[in-house]
Amino acid sequence: MAIEHISNVFKFLGGLGIFLYGMNVMGDGMQKTAGSKMNQFLGMVTDKRVLGVFLGALITAILHSSSATTVMVVGFVNAGILNLTQAVGVIMGANIGTTITAWMMSLNFLGDAFAMLQPSFFAPALAAIGVALSTFSKKTKNQTIGEIFIGMGLLFIGLTFMSGSVGPYADAPIFSEIFRVLGGNPILGILSGAVITGLVQSSTASVGILQTLAMNGSVSFAAAVYITLGQNIGTCITAVLSSTGANRTAKRAAAIHLMFNTIGAVIFGIGVYLLSFVMPEFAHGPINALQISMFHTFFNITNTLLLYPFANLLVKLSALFVKETAGESEEREESEDAVAVRHLDERIFESPAMAIEVAALEVIHMGQTTLKNVQQAIKALTHPGEVSTDEIYREEKTISRMETVLVEYLVKVDNLSLNERQKLVVNNLFYSISDIARVAAHVENLAESADYLKEHEVSISEVGRNDLEAIGENVLKAFSHSIEARRSGSMDEVRKVSQYEDVVDGMEEELREEHIRRLSNGLCETSAGVVFLDIVSNLERISDHAYNLAGYVKNEM
Repeated sequence: MAIEHISNVFKFLGGLGIFLYGMNVMGDGMQKTAGSKMNQFLGMVTDKRVLGVFLGALITAILHSSSATTVMVVGFVNAGILNLTQAVGVIMGANIGTTITAWMMSLNFLGDAFAMLQPSFFAPALAAIGVALSTFSKKTKNQTIGEIFIGMGLLFIGLTFMSGSVGPYADAPIFSEIFRVLGGNPILGILSGAVITGLVQSSTASVGILQTLAMNGSVSFAAAVYITLGQNIGTCITAVLSSTGANRTAKRAAAIHLMFNTIGAVIFGIGVYLLSFVMPEFAHGPINALQISMFHTFFNITNTLLLYPFANLLVKLSALFVKETAGESEEREESEDAVAVRHLDERIFESPAMAIEVAALEVIHMGQTTLKNVQQAIKALTHPGEVSTDEIYREEKTISRMETVLVEYLVKVDNLSLNERQKLVVNNLFYSISDIARVAAHVENLAESADYLKEHEVSISEVGRNDLEAIGENVLKAFSHSIEARRSGSMDEVRKVSQYEDVVDGMEEELREEHIRRLSNGLCETSAGVVFLDIVSNLERISDHAYNLAGYVKNEM
């Protein structure tokens, strides 16, 4: 008998492991499929919390983990991409989205009359189809669908293992006694649910364990409610741990998640405790897996409806729990490289699609910073004395630092589980960073030319300055539209870059010929002439890099 007990323990633990692995594989496959849609998340979350709730539910349904969603929210808040008001809605939605998997699992506990409909019946077939698609299909889309099928198959196979290991103990009095105690003690029931969820790092998994134990009818309604409430608190532990080392605002986001679920657990816990006195037969009666899913969904939707109007109050309460420490100040100025480091939060790696989107936003930021430097450099050449080149050099160092941070971040993103399109985008972002860095180098060359003219008291003729202003304006437009093309993904912007790049190429050739003619006629100083040609060359190369940037965007369409 002892060997049989040990075997059942191993079977239960193995089933739990297969279940968790299957859930991760399925979520990963679904995320790859929905990756392009998830990229729109950052642009859609606004101050409208209702939209945040729906998106939080959607993202969690795709990831199959509210913990993963809230960890990402902490990352977004830490990055300054979301504010606390926006984060509240997403957190509320995440709690609703996590109920989807519980409903899927409850199908596995239908009676024998519905054996054909139980996922455990066709789970091996799903896994086999998934392996076939992943192994033999050459199409990336089919391989991704295969991943989803494998994950679903493993998820239900693991659940079957767990229920099979518990089956022999269906009539064991210890289970009835445990759930009788938990059903009569709200604090103990909630605490046990929180601890189990904290250990397995997944409320979905802990709900699955509860549903498995409920199949023998020994779990009472009150005990299941208290444990489920505790599971919702326990799922906050991952986000709280993730906020360690984050900024104060991100820690407040984790605190809001914890407060939201704790307040809901207290309200429902008190309600069920009072119900146990009014209707003891109902409260201490048995509950099945389907009813657990129903309550889990009812709790999360109702809790969201109750606390949604008080979202701003939750934000204010979070400030009481996470106070500003000495030396911190929200008003302090941050350098551009610090901002780049802050925005690229690795917590967002929970969703590769969103990690790529955040990287793209930072590439755009790097491009915009470089664009301003191009403007300053052209102004330093065409309006001497109005612009200090020292500021241009400082910005160039910042851009160089941003390049380093972005490349390091993208290397890590490239090692995540990506589909073919995501790999293409990551490669193009690498190339984009390189091109923007080259533009920054040409800007530095322009600044050095401005310094040379000033130090040697050499001036470019008025005609020359007008020519530089004209070509510079077209270069700025080409580079500006290339950044906008990356931001919007618009083919119109790509075409505009091509048009301005052609104009710059024509002007560069024309200006060279005219300037050489002026040099031959003695209308321009030789030293100034050499610098002029060097400036024109650098400007033309900037437009070439703008053309490259637009080409990467076109390649992704």
